Amino acid sequence: MNYKSGDKVEVTTSDKTFKGVVMPSPELSKTDSLILKLANGYNMGIAKSKIKKVKILKQYKNIKEKKRKSPVKEKLPIISILHTGGTIASKVDYQTGGVISRFTPEEIVSQFPELRDIANIRSRLIRNMWSEDIRFAHYNLIAKEIQKEAKKGVAGIIITHGTDTLHYSSAALSFMLGNLGIPVILVGAQRSSDRGSTDAGMNLICAANFIIKTDFSGVAICMHGSISDNFCNILPATKSRKLHTSRRDAFKPVNDTLIAKVHYGENKIEFIKSDYKLKRDSDIEVKLMNPDIKIGILKAHPNMFAEEIEFYSGFNGLVLEGTGLGQMPVSEIDEYTKEHTKIFRAIKKLVDNGTVVVMSPQTIYGKLQMNVYAPARQLQKIGVLGNYSDMTPETTFIKLAWLLSNYKKNEVRELIMKNLKGEMNDRLTPEMFLY
Repeated sequence: MNYKSGDKVEVTTSDKTFKGVVMPSPELSKTDSLILKLANGYNMGIAKSKIKKVKILKQYKNIKEKKRKSPVKEKLPIISILHTGGTIASKVDYQTGGVISRFTPEEIVSQFPELRDIANIRSRLIRNMWSEDIRFAHYNLIAKEIQKEAKKGVAGIIITHGTDTLHYSSAALSFMLGNLGIPVILVGAQRSSDRGSTDAGMNLICAANFIIKTDFSGVAICMHGSISDNFCNILPATKSRKLHTSRRDAFKPVNDTLIAKVHYGENKIEFIKSDYKLKRDSDIEVKLMNPDIKIGILKAHPNMFAEEIEFYSGFNGLVLEGTGLGQMPVSEIDEYTKEHTKIFRAIKKLVDNGTVVVMSPQTIYGKLQMNVYAPARQLQKIGVLGNYSDMTPETTFIKLAWLLSNYKKNEVRELIMKNLKGEMNDRLTPEMFLY
């Protein structure tokens, strides 16, 4: 069999015929399987022992792409796209089987030609990484690059980002970017660009349309609003969360509503919120994160041990994901719960030694009410903060880290429960649940 990676072939087995592009085989199956990429974008493996015939339909030719400079349209505004990674600006390399990145303005417009009629695109890579590898130092890098682009007078900025921690980054940028007079929209993709169901192009185009066709300023997220290709949601940066591992509409607002819907292909933007900040001339002020600050997140659960709390000794801050209205297992009620007294003492010791401890609801939705039950009232007495908070654990984590990076601890204890960037609500309404 003389086929090679990238060839389009027809494979006949004992009972079926398949057409697809030959992909490089993983090392473990190199000798016994043929990997095909089917027309629907999915890969499948065929045991070579079952193959009767392989017919080469088209041989792969490595044609070097000619880079053509994208013409500038004088009447169109400029959008800057800053890439941090993810699948949104990538395509399959059939020699390697991997996804290769495309970051220049010409490559972006070539992949998504609809952008030509929306704006002139300025695009560059600032880091190419998986989103789970992001650290506070990367937030500083992104914020500084946003500041640079804003000073050039662009209409708005798109940040391409892996989806797994995108909601952490959107919260971080919200706190870090002060006096922001243009839109900064984080965009990701749940499905890779080699699949027919990719959401990359639509998310990017909807974000660009939202920037150009509205008067919104501030940080927000743009992702699919449903499993179909009909509209994208513009989500609040500090009140959203990834709630599904793979669905294209995985991002939802939490204890809040959408900012807007961008109807794809209809030239229609439907605002849900009306109290957003408007575009304006401004000089962005950046307050960075301390890359060395230590913040932990600990989820309350049955059968906890004091050692779990003690692990965070020396940390600057700790977010406790409490059960229900803000509970931790700190009550000794019988012979089996003696450990709970140790847990209470461990939390008190953390607070006494200077760690800022903040409660957050692990239920995701709803508001903490730490005055209702005695255990939570006891936690408040020893200095645990967070009563009445409706912030997600992720936003609480980011806010605490940013506050401790820029303010004294006595100021942090005051500011953690003040609404600074739309992260907290005075009251919750019924439509804010499972919006």
